[in-house]
Amino acid sequence: MQYKFFYILFFLIGFSSFAQDDENPVLWSQELNKISDTEYELIFSGKIHEGWHVYSQFTADGGSMPSEFTFHKVDEHFELVGKTTESETLTEYSEIFEVDETFFKKEAVFKQRIKLLNTDVRQIDVNLWYQVCKEVCIPAEADFSFVLDGGAVVTEAKTVDEKSLAMGAALKLDLKHKERLVSAEDMVTSGSSIWVVFGLGFLGGLIALLTPCVFPMIPLTVSFFTKHSGNKQKGVANAILYGFFIVVIYFLLSMPFHLFDSVDSQILNTIATNIWLNLAFFLIFVFFAFSFFGYYELTLPNSWANKMDSASSKVGGVLGIFFMAVTLAIVSFSCTGPILGGLLGGTVLGEGDVADNLSAGMTGFGVALALPFALFALFPAWLNSLPKSGGWMTTVKVVLGFLELALAFKFLSNADLVGGWDFLKREVFIAIWIVLFVLLALYLFGIFRFPHDGPKQKLTTPRKATGVLSVLFAVYLSLGLMNTVKLKLFGFLPPDFYTLAEKETDCPLGLNCFKDFEEGVAFAKKENKPILLDFTGWACVNCRKMEENVWSEPDIFSIINEDYVLISLYVDDRKELSEKQKFNFQYDSGRVKSIETIGQKWGTFQSINFNAASQPYYVLLSPDFEVLNSAVQYTDAAAYKLWLENGLKAFKAVTK
Repeated sequence: MQYKFFYILFFLIGFSSFAQDDENPVLWSQELNKISDTEYELIFSGKIHEGWHVYSQFTADGGSMPSEFTFHKVDEHFELVGKTTESETLTEYSEIFEVDETFFKKEAVFKQRIKLLNTDVRQIDVNLWYQVCKEVCIPAEADFSFVLDGGAVVTEAKTVDEKSLAMGAALKLDLKHKERLVSAEDMVTSGSSIWVVFGLGFLGGLIALLTPCVFPMIPLTVSFFTKHSGNKQKGVANAILYGFFIVVIYFLLSMPFHLFDSVDSQILNTIATNIWLNLAFFLIFVFFAFSFFGYYELTLPNSWANKMDSASSKVGGVLGIFFMAVTLAIVSFSCTGPILGGLLGGTVLGEGDVADNLSAGMTGFGVALALPFALFALFPAWLNSLPKSGGWMTTVKVVLGFLELALAFKFLSNADLVGGWDFLKREVFIAIWIVLFVLLALYLFGIFRFPHDGPKQKLTTPRKATGVLSVLFAVYLSLGLMNTVKLKLFGFLPPDFYTLAEKETDCPLGLNCFKDFEEGVAFAKKENKPILLDFTGWACVNCRKMEENVWSEPDIFSIINEDYVLISLYVDDRKELSEKQKFNFQYDSGRVKSIETIGQKWGTFQSINFNAASQPYYVLLSPDFEVLNSAVQYTDAAAYKLWLENGLKAFKAVTK
């Protein structure tokens, strides 16, 4: 089965706007038919450019997203008469989703009859969300305003009334010694994280080398350069240049993310907290996993590889070597694509500058992939020591498939946590991972097989060792499930208080905490204790790492629990505020933002007071809002303990 990677990429990023009208694949128009004084027919017409299609409202579940209309103030000013009807549609079977999909080509026409409940109504506002697809699928929106009396359209602007002004003013703190928030230590942490991501990318590249799409290419390519370059020195130079171009190609693949980041600095970070994008990642990683299991082949179009190969033969020289590197990237995609997807997923699950981290990871991946071509060209005798291609490479792919599935459930967990659905509790998540690693062990021990496995052979020592490690990891998870050991899994598990069992507190590690800033401050004043302000998130992996590895240390736990008032503010909480609590916040620039959820409130609170948007983000304050120490983010236990102790010393000096 062929599947286009850029379809996934553009779907995740969510392009919904275009630079120029003539680049928009769908041009929408509207028409209003008056049936009587109280009944009207609304008509929405879309001219679809050649080659593109738009999905119906009634396309099958489990496939692409259907078109969806939102009628504003329905049942208040008017009611809908029947369902929204559609013009003629087409139906085709989708190999990607394995369902029959219904869509429009060339033109889409929707009609909806309405009946006024109030004759004073003069304007009907409607929003249409839809997907337009060609080789990529692009989510898009269209807004329609039908003026019943033929007058001008009235656009409602966001207003900042007295209530909003008062609630916005309450968000702004009068911080004393705000300059203490800036810390050179934070910048070191950020810089070091890039090298960690580079290392992870390098590790991913080494794993990709062991797959059947890449490994057999090494001796073939090196032999080509050493035998067809005239002399050994030129052959080595060409092989090194070939490796350099591989690094450049994978680095360039991360460049579009910098473009998105320049448009909106949070556009990639929102992936980690957006419910629907996390669900999309879940489905994509499941899709990747089953491609590794051999149920279908994940490839880019063969024509791409053929064109690049032809170009390399025609132009020759340096440019020809570049096209050879591009050809390798294309033909190896069925193995490298899911690994690169894992790198993208791991990057957005982490914190910091996502675009920079992704560039570091992609560069590391390219370096690992390119290194053997240069080394074996320098030392061709090493080729004799390479193991022969065989079934062990299929085993590598299956192991990667199970790891992809485990990562997929992390994205599903994010959606569950942020959405507050309460179905993937900590115990359920751990049980799923136990099943996955037990199945992996059974596969490695030859108990069952997958479609692309070759003839059954004697189990090798590395395969047995990996199987034993899988069993041991499953046992470790089981002990954690029974609370016999404290699980530490790099922040991948749901919080320990997100459990099926009844808990006295919904705070990490059973600590006492407040999830409302005003309540926490009032308690701190009453107890005369300093405040540990914790900006966190349900989907924040580094937050869980800090709680698992740092806060769990007995001396740090006791300092937080006994000497500080912990206020944990979840910036990705999608729970809606009550109508009384909703307001419009006006920034100093004049921009107005609607505050409708708990996460929007605390995210805005963090940005306007501390000029920060990442999590975890820790601040030490006195009850009178004096900054006691520099702000810190992800760090180690020793540095965090010293930071807490210095904060206590500063608080004692303030109270004196």
